[in-house]
Amino acid sequence: MLTEESSVIAFDDLLPDDHSHVGGKCASLATMGLAGLPVPPGFAVTTAAFNSAKNASGTMSEIIRTIGHSEGAEAAAQCRKIVDTWELLPEHEERIRRAYAQLCEMCGLGDVPVAVRSSATAEDSPDASFAGEHDTYLWVCGIEEILRRIRECWSSLFTERAIAYREEMRYDHSKVDMAVAVQKMVRPRAAGVAFTLDPTNGDRSSICIDSAWGFGEGVVSGEVTPDNFLIDKVMWSISRRTISPKAHAFQLVYGDSEPWPTVERVKVSEDQVNAPSLTDDEVVVIAKLARAAEKHYGYAQDIEWSIDADLPDGDNAVLLQARPETVWSKKPKQTVGKGTASVSSIVDTLLNPLHERKGK
Repeated sequence: MLTEESSVIAFDDLLPDDHSHVGGKCASLATMGLAGLPVPPGFAVTTAAFNSAKNASGTMSEIIRTIGHSEGAEAAAQCRKIVDTWELLPEHEERIRRAYAQLCEMCGLGDVPVAVRSSATAEDSPDASFAGEHDTYLWVCGIEEILRRIRECWSSLFTERAIAYREEMRYDHSKVDMAVAVQKMVRPRAAGVAFTLDPTNGDRSSICIDSAWGFGEGVVSGEVTPDNFLIDKVMWSISRRTISPKAHAFQLVYGDSEPWPTVERVKVSEDQVNAPSLTDDEVVVIAKLARAAEKHYGYAQDIEWSIDADLPDGDNAVLLQARPETVWSKKPKQTVGKGTASVSSIVDTLLNPLHERKGK
């Protein structure tokens, strides 16, 4: 179990009592791993590191004043500049360096590429949807770059969107802490999201999957129109499939001047544009993993997944995130019907979260 001073812990070592110190994403990754679901390895930089830096800086009162006296983008920019001045305490930095070295050794790479992902203590809770509010950095290589990205995850607590959402939901800005997940990157052939219900009508007998080539960022951001599959939870049959033209994908690009690749939006080959990004077998595997996550948590899930090109067929589907579905799950079950709706993809749900729908 974590102590108040613990600032770094491997996902495999996290216990349920530790979850309040590692935020929604880290807790979910640890829980999925303990449940036997396939999750890439990594570690959590706990809220102890964040709070030590915050308290040592003495700037939280300045941030609160800034939010109270400025608005919108101006307030967010000023707050992020303040957080960028925070410094990791030496003992916490040393633990992060040691944890990354151990991850590199485990993976057999000198500087294993990782995703550095914000994991705020208020996100991914059943009463709120913070999806997309905070920063994630992909394909980060080397400890110095990881340390820089950790601080940028901290400062993403104070983006314009995050500030506005906390104001609307009446969250205290000074009481929301930030942990950070550092997780081995996958090299995705395809990726996307899955809901363990049909987001067009809330039907809980189905699983809905959106998929596109490359990284899932294109699906979540709406920059790529994904393939869409609806799968029956009992028969595991694909009852609906929509194969969309996918002219672009977010993929790794190797430059001449940089030692590591970057994730960029690129054109896909002509034979990929109208081809399904998943085989039928892969669709069913992802659906079954999503269903297993739903059974473990006990309620509908919003899943991020990937097909890792470095793993063999049949073992190449991994889960990157699972969080409670927050739109249909709040509606009484008797109001959920099977009628048609204007939404044809779960991307609409991701891009129009509950707090934006309340005014409609």
